[in-house]
Amino acid sequence: MPRWLYLWPLNFVIAGFVVFGAIFFFMAKRSRDKTRRADPRSIIAIFIQALAFAIAWMIGRKPFTPFLPIDWRAQYIVTAIIVLLVIASLIFVTAAVRTLGKQWSLQARVLEHHELIRRGPYRIVRHPIYTGMFGMLIVSSMAHGHWLGLIIASFVYYLGTVMRIKSEEKLLREQFGSEYDDYTREVPAFIPIRLR
Repeated sequence: MPRWLYLWPLNFVIAGFVVFGAIFFFMAKRSRDKTRRADPRSIIAIFIQALAFAIAWMIGRKPFTPFLPIDWRAQYIVTAIIVLLVIASLIFVTAAVRTLGKQWSLQARVLEHHELIRRGPYRIVRHPIYTGMFGMLIVSSMAHGHWLGLIIASFVYYLGTVMRIKSEEKLLREQFGSEYDDYTREVPAFIPIRLR
């Protein structure tokens, strides 16, 4: 396998993470509204999600080998998927942070004048930031990790994300009641597929 076919996607993913961090650093706005309710346990879920990323990077494959244990030329397809997923994840997260505005927070919380947002990427999934994060988790394994690491990391990420979603949605149900129940029936949580 040519060295560039390993290094180029890896560097593209690393650059994607730099942009990902910059989105939150430069776009996140603080609200002057007081927090009405918060769930400090939601921070634990963030650590579980972070553990999933650590697994994706730690369970690596031998450098300059393809992600899939098949003909190395399939790495061209893997590279194209990596590029598309990084771009899509960054666009999705940027749109989500912009749409949330001052309501975005690291800790699950509801503000005094909290609005139930259903526009932008929130029409597609209820938690688009977690969708974008999952995209970045997938490309981490595809660029550097092992396919087995992707399976393990995805499972751990799913557990942390479900915990975080339950924490956030408990607060949102208390705030918006049946309006939020309607939203959950109409829009999937973080994978943009509605299983019926």
